[in-house]
Amino acid sequence: MEVIQQLIGRLHPIVVHLPIGFIIAGLLLQCYDRKTREWPKIISILFLWGFISATIACISGYLLYLGEGYSFDTVKYHLWLGIATAVFSLLMYLRLAVPNRIDFLNRFPVVIFSFFLLLLISFTGHLGGSITHGQDYLTEPLPNSIKTILGFGPEVYEMPTLDEDKWQEAILYTDLVQPILNTRCVSCHNSKKRKGELQLEGINGILKGGKDGAVIKVNDLENSPLYARLILPLEHEDHMPPKDKNQLSNEEIEIIRAWILNANSFDKSIAGLGLKKELFTAFFPKTFEDGYPDVIVPAVSKDSISVLKRKGLHIEPISEGNNFLRVSCINTPAFGDTDLKLLSSVQKQTVYLDLGATQITDAIFETLSLFTNLTVLKLDNTAITGKNIDKLKKLEHLKILNLVNSDFKEENLSVLSSFMQLQTIYLYNTPLEYNTTEKKTGETHYNFGDYKLPLRASDSIVY
Repeated sequence: MEVIQQLIGRLHPIVVHLPIGFIIAGLLLQCYDRKTREWPKIISILFLWGFISATIACISGYLLYLGEGYSFDTVKYHLWLGIATAVFSLLMYLRLAVPNRIDFLNRFPVVIFSFFLLLLISFTGHLGGSITHGQDYLTEPLPNSIKTILGFGPEVYEMPTLDEDKWQEAILYTDLVQPILNTRCVSCHNSKKRKGELQLEGINGILKGGKDGAVIKVNDLENSPLYARLILPLEHEDHMPPKDKNQLSNEEIEIIRAWILNANSFDKSIAGLGLKKELFTAFFPKTFEDGYPDVIVPAVSKDSISVLKRKGLHIEPISEGNNFLRVSCINTPAFGDTDLKLLSSVQKQTVYLDLGATQITDAIFETLSLFTNLTVLKLDNTAITGKNIDKLKKLEHLKILNLVNSDFKEENLSVLSSFMQLQTIYLYNTPLEYNTTEKKTGETHYNFGDYKLPLRASDSIVY
């Protein structure tokens, strides 16, 4: 029975269009026929079907409210206006079909009923759309400046970030856990739409739990549905968030895990809980995207871009505020040293160049030195040894260099140390041998990877 109720309820977004169609058609015909009055019977039948379909829509809407966890405060005006729309459709039918049999209806001109119906169906539809798509459905495309002038707009949640210099001072719940819940969970578990009678907007709702009981149990991951459902297989019916929603990253799940294992404290700092820095590095701002050169370069012609794309190169703009380009050879594994000349038309504009998994060799460095604004260079999975890499020293904007899975030799590492502008060099799985996963010299990080992620319960599941 519950399945049938839920099915009928979910038909509401479809059924609700029937009364709208019948009533609008009736009002339009009524306006068209106001002088000749040739079609009163047809018009009255339209309003009769408007009443019948509106009644069905009210019933299905009520079942949807019961089955989907909406609070009554959220749907009450939409529900009552829907019922009023059905009643006025019936009154309009009676006013047109039997005008001489119901005296009190004759006291009101038909035009009054028409205006009332138009207002009712407009406000009812607007409220329904706000429930389904959010109150900002119509206003969301507007620029933020206009929203500010008009004085409305939704609360925008952003993924949390931590100041790398003050990460230990952050409050685990306030600065990480709640922002993660806001971004990933609150759209379905809030004060207006409490799916499963669960609200995750604040401390009280989290501690109260939902219709199935508590969602967190101190230091007990297995009996804390807030975490246990996150690590279920994506196809599992109890997995949260639902598979069609944005999923939490592994780093976000680990934050929820650490929070529960540390007595789900709502006020302790990271330092107070004694947590390690590795758990939070993913939440430090990635500043290199903002570190592109502060110069103006001319736009590349569309014809030049088209020629390069036909060669199999992937090219896209970095942002709308400049003419910089991101160029990748991901689809051209046969790309070699001589092929780099193809990019001569975009040398000034290329700030991100991915030559990974191609056939390039050390002979490429002379040509690469002409890419004056190059900021990120990926040479991973290639035969690069680093010979003649000193040619790149003139690239004053080069900040990120990826040499993972290359043949880069240790004797060429000293050359890179003279590149004062370099911020990070990735050297995992190269002939260089280091016992640490990260080394820092001056302002340059030599990252040797080989990080180990903590085991999660789902890692032991055999499918």
